[in-house]
Amino acid sequence: MPHEIARVHATALKVEVDFSDLGVARTRATSVCHAEIETKDGLTGHGLSYLSDGTVIAQAINAVAAPAILGRNAMAHEKIWRDLYWTMTGSGQSGYACHAISAIDLALWDLKGKALGMPIWQLLGGARERLGVYATLGLPMMTREHLVEMAKRVVARGFKAIKMQVGRPGLDQRSGEKSLMDILRDDETRIAAVRDAVGKDIEIAMDGSCRFDLPHAVELAHRAEAYGIAWYEEPVMQNDVRLMADLRRRTSIPVSAGQNEGLTARFRDMLIAGAVDVIQPNVSVAGGITQCIKIAALADAFNVPIASGGGGCPYHNMHVQAGLANGTMVEYQTSSAQACEKLYQGYPVIRDGSLTLPDAPGLGFEPQPEAIKEFAVA
Repeated sequence: MPHEIARVHATALKVEVDFSDLGVARTRATSVCHAEIETKDGLTGHGLSYLSDGTVIAQAINAVAAPAILGRNAMAHEKIWRDLYWTMTGSGQSGYACHAISAIDLALWDLKGKALGMPIWQLLGGARERLGVYATLGLPMMTREHLVEMAKRVVARGFKAIKMQVGRPGLDQRSGEKSLMDILRDDETRIAAVRDAVGKDIEIAMDGSCRFDLPHAVELAHRAEAYGIAWYEEPVMQNDVRLMADLRRRTSIPVSAGQNEGLTARFRDMLIAGAVDVIQPNVSVAGGITQCIKIAALADAFNVPIASGGGGCPYHNMHVQAGLANGTMVEYQTSSAQACEKLYQGYPVIRDGSLTLPDAPGLGFEPQPEAIKEFAVA
């Protein structure tokens, strides 16, 4: 059998990243799962999952997924995806299983591109050669002064759009020390300070990361409208479709969601309910490229664009966004993007807030073995 899978292995990594380039003396450990698939005829593909515990995901791949796909045809990504879904998700749920499937699926598409001598974005349709990139800032530990300094620096680097995190801490940390109303008041002052620092021509978005209930999400939307917010990402708890649809009817700010969703049906429900203006499938979480193609097709049927959220990983998400007609832009978040830049080589350079897609086959970049070894979790 051509391209028969001979080896599957995942490595949990913790990569130390810092924010010194953005004027903030802070560091952060980023958890990543790196996966590799090798065929008997010598091809190797690699994938990644982010935004969850890399150790758990690596264990799931090595103990459950790898034995299930050894000996399979690496080109049969659709069959492998379906079989892994039923092998790893029990009663059809998602969670860590979709993270593991995402890393494997990305590796299979990397293999496919190398076998055919084409970059993935061209295999998907080659809709555009360049993509806009927006920068995310506003991590919880950042003061207002930090935010302003970071915003000025990313704009000086050529970014035309930035996204701020809001609702931190929110419903995830109800210690009673700070009410949701106090949190959103603070968010408003932070948004105002950043808008004043970057001027009116830079797009500013805000990301709630599912940390608000509906009344407080609506209140922040009303307060933020005066600052020309480009979109409001995952504003309510659990990406509750009914609540998002209600919020969308009450604000002029476009609503987006989906960066952490792992099932196509979740995106279907958002679209049917009219809950979103943009959906954000993430190849490192939603089941890889195989699943994101289907999600994008759903969105296209509703005349809704797709964009990249999900903690960054712009160099993995760029292929879907550039390959498909309703793709738009990718996210550059320092934590994930800097971690990837330490682990892999051959990335396109981001200039003036955009990147040009690579011509190299597959994902277009390769892991650095010494870096993988250096950051591996023992």
